[in-house]
Amino acid sequence: MSSKELRVNTRIKATPVRLIGDDGQQLGIVPINEALDKARDVELDLVEVSPNSRPPVCRILDYGKFKYEQAKKEKIARKRQHSYQMKEMRFRPKIDDHDYNFKCKHVREFLESGSKVRAYVMFRGRELAYTERGRELLLRVAEDMVNIAVVDVEIKREGRNMSMILGPNAETLKRLKESTRTASPKEAETVEVAEKPEADAESSEEETPVETEATNTGSE
Repeated sequence: MSSKELRVNTRIKATPVRLIGDDGQQLGIVPINEALDKARDVELDLVEVSPNSRPPVCRILDYGKFKYEQAKKEKIARKRQHSYQMKEMRFRPKIDDHDYNFKCKHVREFLESGSKVRAYVMFRGRELAYTERGRELLLRVAEDMVNIAVVDVEIKREGRNMSMILGPNAETLKRLKESTRTASPKEAETVEVAEKPEADAESSEEETPVETEATNTGSE
């Protein structure tokens, strides 16, 4: 439970409560007034850490220090979540070398930032008759990224899309971890590329990478 939701000291109305001392020792089930007195005796706070238990569990601790530690844990959790965000890169079956290299450049940047990448081919109209081109294209991407990535989810087709998921390999993650120890906050930022409005889907092959903020860990 977040520290923002916890009841502290006289805001705790339940009685009796199961009390845990500031040293972690179980002090048994006691009336709330007795629990408050014990907290005051050691100049600490009484915090209801498990309100849904029967009886509720309260602990004697330094609430200010507790909130600080909780905030640190939440910050670390958010940072870990960010590092596993899923990026997406869309390809068209009839893609020229310039567009292909442009997109692969960003796939590489995403992988080197620690993110997974869902690379997919979108088929439109008559292109559905040539889905094998999409498979060949995705295999080409996987081969071009073989030095920094592994295929987490194999190529599969879903409706008009054919996709696979690439994840950074162990060596890439090791380099990333080592570099972030010495990099400045600006240098450690993940590359983000804004999506352009799609002009003419049939005539324009120039597309910018698509980026999604999902916490996918490898499954669709």
